Amino acid sequence: MTDLFAPLPLRDLEIPNRIAVSPMCQYSCEPDGLPTEWHRVHLGSRAVGGAGIVMTEATAVNPQGRITPHDLGIWSDDHAAALAPTAEFIRDQGGVPAIQLAHAGHKASKTRPWEGNVPIPADAEKGWEVLSPSPDAYPPFDGDRPSMREATGDDIQGVIDDYRAAAERALSAGFEVAEVHAAHGYLLHEFLSPVTNRRGDDYGGRFENRSRLVREVTAAVREVWPDDKPVFVRISGTDWLDDRESWTIEESVRLADDLAALGADLIDVSSGGIHPDQEPPVGPNFQVPLAEEIRERTDVAVGAVGGITEPEQADALVRNDRADLVLVGREFLRDPYFGLRSSDTLDGDREWPIQYRRAVR
Repeated sequence: MTDLFAPLPLRDLEIPNRIAVSPMCQYSCEPDGLPTEWHRVHLGSRAVGGAGIVMTEATAVNPQGRITPHDLGIWSDDHAAALAPTAEFIRDQGGVPAIQLAHAGHKASKTRPWEGNVPIPADAEKGWEVLSPSPDAYPPFDGDRPSMREATGDDIQGVIDDYRAAAERALSAGFEVAEVHAAHGYLLHEFLSPVTNRRGDDYGGRFENRSRLVREVTAAVREVWPDDKPVFVRISGTDWLDDRESWTIEESVRLADDLAALGADLIDVSSGGIHPDQEPPVGPNFQVPLAEEIRERTDVAVGAVGGITEPEQADALVRNDRADLVLVGREFLRDPYFGLRSSDTLDGDREWPIQYRRAVR
């Protein structure tokens, strides 16, 4: 029976176990999007801590795609060079370095959460004009909102090109998994959901049009990502807005099939983020049924995330064929060594670093 510490083969890459560090924004870059020592220590410690995959936070493919002025980016060779030592350290600890490529769409140009998470107007210092599928998209911002511009055909092609270039730079930096971020109300999800997509062109309206940009971005990343390395796509399995037209699990299943046909190897299933009226049933494993349904109805591997805090809980998701990979977020913030603790608890074979073994004899 497959368990949490069974390797996960995807293409020619063997992930040593089924535990992944979920991408979590740190909002700790200098304004130019370059990583700092914080990122190196934060990500490196989770690799020391036994995670099979250590994934960066949402990493902007262009400056306009940052959530805040302090977000990580990979829109230049300097960014790739600055990230390379972190990728190398993760690999040296036995983990797989992964990067999430992202564009924040109309949720961009904000202050950091501990600074209020409020919009920064385009004409203010450190602010910029944000890109959206539709200029009247939900949700409305309280107070001043940044200038919101409907994406033109040139803008859309520019986003696709930026994802492709970002993937090439990520590869040069030594990352082995590239994840396309199409969840949580950011640009690609904004195109997917009828809540935020009011377009009447080839990128709006019916499912095939609303999903076009995600498919084109995934294809662009797959085009430059080596055949022996996997591509992930993170989606919101549902908008949690049952009382209005919105993105649903049925559309997620359909999208997962389409993305698999384009070369996506795993669908990382989160949820929500598109509108403040969402009503998710937050609690342990609350998003797992979404991943499970996609896994049951498609042939693509899935990752489950959300409310996963205990080794036995994570192991059960794999043993019971509910998910192929378990992505852990907040618990890795509380305990950087969650992977090693899980191995000890479950009799896994992940050994503590030799420098630390005196503490576990």
